[in-house]
Amino acid sequence: MPNILIIDDDVHISALLEEALISEGYTIHKAFSGTEALLVLSQNKPNLILLDLMLPGLSGEELLPQIKDIPVIVVSAKADTSNKVGLLLGGAVDYITKPFDMQELLARVTVQLRKKTTNNENSILIFHDLTLFTDNLTAKVGNTEVRLTRTECAILKLLMLNPNNAVGRTTMLEKISIDTPDCTERSLKQHISNIRKKLQAVDGKDYIETVYGIGFKMKS
Repeated sequence: MPNILIIDDDVHISALLEEALISEGYTIHKAFSGTEALLVLSQNKPNLILLDLMLPGLSGEELLPQIKDIPVIVVSAKADTSNKVGLLLGGAVDYITKPFDMQELLARVTVQLRKKTTNNENSILIFHDLTLFTDNLTAKVGNTEVRLTRTECAILKLLMLNPNNAVGRTTMLEKISIDTPDCTERSLKQHISNIRKKLQAVDGKDYIETVYGIGFKMKS
C-alpha cells in the first residue's frame, strides 16, 4: 500500500491522521518539524505528503520547494485565498483547510494517489525534437533542458497527447483544471505564449500553433 508522510507539529492532529490513514491500509511516517521532515525524506520517498504550514524552524512554505516529485497536499489553518493560490502555483497538488472533514481528506488523498499512478503512465512524451518529463516539470529540446511551471507542463502535456488535433480553449481549461486551478481563460493565452518563448529560445522553432477559431495544436 502507498506510504504517506504526515508533517505536522500538532501531536493530536498527527495522531488522528495516522489512525485514519492506517485504517485505510496506508503505511505512515511522521515528522513534527520541517527539519525533521527533510531527514525523513533523505531516508524514504513517500507516495504522498500531508504538509502543515506553521511548523517550528523550517516552515511549510519554505519546505515545499525542496520536495521534488512527490505530491503534496497542504493541510493548514490558513484560509486566505491568495495563500492557497501561491502554494498551488508553488508545487502543492491540493489544499485543505483546518478544521477539515476526515472523509473529505481521505477522498482527496485517494484522488491524488490515483492521479499519480495515471500520470506515471504518461510521464515522458516525445514530439519531434521535444521531450516532456511531466514528473519533474521539465522539457528537453535536443539536449537542452527547459524548466516549466505546473500550468505550462499541463498545457504542453495535453497538446502532446493530441499532436494531430487542435485542442479548444474550453476543452483545455476543463482538462487541466484538476492539476492547475489557477489557469483561467484570460491567462491561458499568456501561459501558451510563455511555453512558446521558452522552447523557441533553445532552437528558434515554434512548437505550438494557433488554430484560429478553435484553439491550439502542436506544429507539424
